[in-house]
Amino acid sequence: MDRGFWEQAGAIAWPLTIALVLGLLVHRALLALSRRADAHAATRMRARITQVIALPAAVALPLIFLSVAVRAVPLPEDWLDRIQHWLGVGTLLCFTWLVVRAIGAIERRILRQNPVEVADNLEARRIQTQTRVLSRIAQGVAILAGVSIALMTFPAIRQIGTTLLASAGIIGLVAGIAAKPVFGNLIAGLQIAVAQPIRLDDVVIVQGEWGRIEEIDSTYVVVRIWDERRLVVPLQWFIENPFENWTRTTSQLLGTAFLWLDYRTPMAEVRKALQHICETDERWDGRVCVAQITDSDQSTLQVRLLVSARNSGDLFDLRCAVRERMIEFLNASHPYALPRVRVARAIRAAGDSESRQAGPREIGEQTTSPGAEDVNDADVARAAAQPE
Repeated sequence: MDRGFWEQAGAIAWPLTIALVLGLLVHRALLALSRRADAHAATRMRARITQVIALPAAVALPLIFLSVAVRAVPLPEDWLDRIQHWLGVGTLLCFTWLVVRAIGAIERRILRQNPVEVADNLEARRIQTQTRVLSRIAQGVAILAGVSIALMTFPAIRQIGTTLLASAGIIGLVAGIAAKPVFGNLIAGLQIAVAQPIRLDDVVIVQGEWGRIEEIDSTYVVVRIWDERRLVVPLQWFIENPFENWTRTTSQLLGTAFLWLDYRTPMAEVRKALQHICETDERWDGRVCVAQITDSDQSTLQVRLLVSARNSGDLFDLRCAVRERMIEFLNASHPYALPRVRVARAIRAAGDSESRQAGPREIGEQTTSPGAEDVNDADVARAAAQPE
């Protein structure tokens, strides 16, 4: 009996031991290969392929070795079935992992071939937006399919699925209502990938905030606000709500700087100065440089300085520079063109005060007091003759 026990133990141990040792060696070798591939993935295609395959294979191959070894082990049939089932589930999940990594590798390659760090990046942003959104959706579908197939290999889960199909009406309605936000965002992602109301690096105004599209995920969009805050917005929001996209068709923009000047302002000199300012500023793209009087009131003119730039960042800086340099020019060459409202009010106020003080002295002989009409010359003479 003891001899039979040890023989059976040996028959079980040696196939499993060989499989474990071989699997461990392969696992470590593939991990080392993956680390080496990471160092060269940016420049070599073979390294990128190795990087994608190595990690899933480092887990899947030991499982396959164990699955082969288990078939040579004298164990009860139900034990063998359970072990084979779990090993098969693990291998299936590793394959799903491999598919997800392959999709990610294809996405990264397309993004590298279409950088957005160039001056005219409209086409690159379009390709990057489509690639990112479709990649996230494809990865989500792959994960969902892999997990679903793995779960359906369990008889209990398969039975639950059959029960759900039998009562698909009510449960489908409840599930549809519960999953509406998720599926709504997925459908919105497809709409954005096709219609592209927004793209990566677009300049947008969302809920009163100015920012750039920094990330487009499968269910949400990250907007980088000008002060480095991040605004996370569901994808579906961009389909259902109006928003401003400053770079929908081109990154070129027009911007204004307003000045309030005196009526004596020489507009011809202002236009010459504006043209000189734009021509000497590298942020001006050479398209628009206009000075116009757009409004007036009782004391000042509103002058609009309209300029253009290649992108929103350059435009903001150019507007500030134009406003600052134009004020310096007017202050140095035409100071009378600057508003003089405060000085005029001060002179007017001083003149009114002097009039009030001088009035009684200048017209005093024409002014009478109450009761003066009853005093005659005799009364005045008597008052003067009385001793003090």
